[in-house]
Amino acid sequence: MSKRLEDFMKANRDEFNDLEPRMELWDSIEQKLNLAAPKPEDIKKREAKTFSLGFVLRVAASVIVVMGVCFALYLRNGNKAIELADINPTYAKQQMHYASLVQTKRTELKTLAKSDPQLYKEFSHEIAKMDSAYSRLKSDLATSPNQERILRAMIRNLQIQTEVLNQQLSVIEQFNEWKKEEKNEIKNI
Repeated sequence: MSKRLEDFMKANRDEFNDLEPRMELWDSIEQKLNLAAPKPEDIKKREAKTFSLGFVLRVAASVIVVMGVCFALYLRNGNKAIELADINPTYAKQQMHYASLVQTKRTELKTLAKSDPQLYKEFSHEIAKMDSAYSRLKSDLATSPNQERILRAMIRNLQIQTEVLNQQLSVIEQFNEWKKEEKNEIKNI
């Protein structure tokens, strides 16, 4: 309080104390307090809830485990392979056809390349580049807004791989024939 107000109250104390409330007023207030106050038997001691450190750590560990499991399930379901037939059944058949052709040509290339491993290494390097492009397209398929376009690009990649493998097989066969002719010429001389 301010100093002036305190001084005023001290100087005029008697004037403030000249009025007193009537006795019924205090009785009325006391009755209302008794009605509003709970009975002693209704009052229960409230215990302060405390948690031990061990309990808090167990709860935190449980929450972390549950979140980890949920995250793992989310990642597993998010990376589901897309069914190509759901996008376009015709393109899916083409993709399967060219993928099997590429696989067949690769096995042929491996058997023919035994005679010249260096040449096979160069050829496989080129196919690996195209295969990595195909893998990128396949991973982009799930998130792409235009999945048909990505599927067509995948098919085109497989077509190109087939053509390149056919050329590589042709080169290896010509190379092997050339080697045979060279051996025959040496024998004839």
